[in-house]
Amino acid sequence: MSHFTMPSHVFSGNCAFDESLPYIVASVKKPLIVTGKHVVKSPVMEKIIAGLKEKNINPVVFDGITGEPTDQMITEGVKAYKIGGCDSLIGVGGGSPLDSAKAIAAMTVLDGSIADYNGKVLNGNFPEIIAIPTTAGTGSEVTQYSVITSVKDGIKMLLKGAVLPDIAVVDPSFTYGCPPSVTAATGMDAFTHAVEAYTSIHAFPLSDVYALDAAKRIYRYLPGAYSNGNDEKAREEMSLAALEAGFTINNSTVTIVHGMSRPIGALFHVPHGISNAMLICECLSFAAKGAPKRFADLGRALGGADDKTSDIEAAEAFIRCTRKLCNEVGIPTLREYGINQEKFEEAIDKMAHDAIASGSPGNTIREVTEEDVKELYRKVIRA
Repeated sequence: MSHFTMPSHVFSGNCAFDESLPYIVASVKKPLIVTGKHVVKSPVMEKIIAGLKEKNINPVVFDGITGEPTDQMITEGVKAYKIGGCDSLIGVGGGSPLDSAKAIAAMTVLDGSIADYNGKVLNGNFPEIIAIPTTAGTGSEVTQYSVITSVKDGIKMLLKGAVLPDIAVVDPSFTYGCPPSVTAATGMDAFTHAVEAYTSIHAFPLSDVYALDAAKRIYRYLPGAYSNGNDEKAREEMSLAALEAGFTINNSTVTIVHGMSRPIGALFHVPHGISNAMLICECLSFAAKGAPKRFADLGRALGGADDKTSDIEAAEAFIRCTRKLCNEVGIPTLREYGINQEKFEEAIDKMAHDAIASGSPGNTIREVTEEDVKELYRKVIRA
């Protein structure tokens, strides 16, 4: 593997939005801003709209992304795009609005229902997409993936292909004051991206550089961002780490944790980053058995081991570091979160099937069967 893809333009740092404006206005005439009910009222949105209007760009705002996106929300977004006579999209917010902007862009061109494209590679001459995150975690601003829930089927659909944003604007000042619960969820999502990409069967040297650096940054700075939402240094480092982690999954993919996490989100409505964190120690302990070297690298990078430590011990140190990070940012168990054990166990067969069908477990460095997934689900609900 040697092909590394990213948006045409990536702006990062506290002046990123101001620096990106000339590029944005050169690319759009009538954009649809895709966002949620909270962000639409925020100073961040005020700044973005004011900046666009100063350049004689009058956007249409669609704030119908409430929680993790569904196919119904995407349908409504496509309607807003067409009614507004739009020619481009600007996603503003966390991963949900950014994923939605990409999915809406695709469905303004493609025929049929969005469910027709689950797991398929999207191709088409899609509208320009600009992605502006207000959280540090999902990396959606630099990936070709979009995760959308099918309300009818109760699954999280994975769309991929030519929905990579054209311009990504990562301004850490837009993340200041992000609530601790969201900081934890998005930060652990980014951490999961970094470590899964590094241990994926598709990992390669250029992606590895970003993955290791992201994992180290998150391990060091996420607790500070979680405890103090206005810690500028922690916010800057987390925005950079989330960007790096996004680069890695766009090129080396996610593995078993994401594969098992999506069904939990679809059926039990656990925020994506939290469900990742609930699973990560059990899933990666399983993956490390028989193939510890990559996990050992992570254990050493996080400071849990050194070059004198064996690979098996260093891999175990990585799991201990990961568990420590989860504890520091308040990650609950499934039962502590309020999920009924009996209902969860009744859903295991469906979740295991959906997890394997997503394809992500197949990227794991150790072979994963449907029975393996079922057993891991049983372990995490009984913990």
